[in-house]
Amino acid sequence: MNLKKTGRNVLLCMCDAEILGKTFREGKTTFRVKEDFYRGRRVAVEEAIDLIEASTIVNMVGKNVVKKAIERGFVHPEAVLNIDGVPHAQIVKI
Repeated sequence: MNLKKTGRNVLLCMCDAEILGKTFREGKTTFRVKEDFYRGRRVAVEEAIDLIEASTIVNMVGKNVVKKAIERGFVHPEAVLNIDGVPHAQIVKI
């Protein structure tokens, strides 16, 4: 996970470790799990999910992190985009 602070915003980027650096394609959509965006500290899924409450923008990709965010009520299952079988979700708090 990577935590970035910009002004009043806190951006939390998290992905499952095994997909970091990979690219997924489905139809005309290409999704790159870029290391410079997602790489930061390697933490347990629970620790990363706990940081959602203190973040204003969250970008998550991977079966484990998205599943846990759904279980904790941060993401509605219908709001998840699947690209080549890999779930991706975003949260923006206004």
